[in-house]
Amino acid sequence: MSTSPPYAALVGALAALMLAAFVASVTIGYVVIDVGGALADLLAGGTSLGALVLMELRLPRAIMGALVGFSLGLAGAAMQGLLRNPLADAGVIGVSGAAAFGAVMAFYSGLSASFGLALPIGGILGAGVAVALLYALAGRGSATMTLILAGVAINSLAGALTALALNLSPNPYAATEVMFWLMGSLADRSMTHIQLAAPLLISGWLLILVSAPALDALSLGEDTATSLGFDMGRVRLLLIVGTALSVGASVAVAGAIGFIGLVVPHLLRPLVGGRPGRLLLVSGRLDAAVADYDQAIQLDPNNAQAWHN
Repeated sequence: MSTSPPYAALVGALAALMLAAFVASVTIGYVVIDVGGALADLLAGGTSLGALVLMELRLPRAIMGALVGFSLGLAGAAMQGLLRNPLADAGVIGVSGAAAFGAVMAFYSGLSASFGLALPIGGILGAGVAVALLYALAGRGSATMTLILAGVAINSLAGALTALALNLSPNPYAATEVMFWLMGSLADRSMTHIQLAAPLLISGWLLILVSAPALDALSLGEDTATSLGFDMGRVRLLLIVGTALSVGASVAVAGAIGFIGLVVPHLLRPLVGGRPGRLLLVSGRLDAAVADYDQAIQLDPNNAQAWHN
């Protein structure tokens, strides 16, 4: 007899947790503000200090945390299901490394200083190049092992090129800025970043979620999934492009934050009975909660403890 909680109850509980983390991210900050009053002023078109802090700092940070966290959790669970490997994440197919290299080149070339959106656009282009290289090396109908090998090669190349760009940087301050960005952060993000990344993120989510039934079938083996009517070449394409869109846009606007996409699916897998298709949505929601709450804790640990109490 299964001891896993009902799936609907688990999804609902994680949705409540995600909402609580979002509220914490909006509420907590370096400066204490009346969030309710600031929100009312913002809706009325006011320009008080609280409304400006909420609109320019708190809301973009919280929304970006939810979007990026959900994307990383969803993509991590998708890659673990596709490759049938609990140690897999988006880095296995080279997307995150290539997106990071694209953003680093925006730093290195100086475009990020003259054009505010050069950094996220460079990251998105890097992810797109990674997918093109992946299929150029492995082919559309390639086996899973071939995809893994091609992805590892792309990731290694992107990492080496990123290190080379850092070593050749003529300005040590620029190199420090790149290193800080590579650590990942949601600070100083604006609604413009959200408008740029959100369409790509949502498109990636849809491509991954529509493949959930195929992931459940794939857990029984590729031959079984094929016999059940799933075109595995199409399934791989949907999952890889969806992961590239989700993770590429996430890395482009928030830096290389990858560990939660690897760890969270492990924590939730026993709660969904080991079904990869069901793991997608719950991993995304818990990752979104983790990303938002982590940013809140970093900004003001004392206020975070007070919010807990």
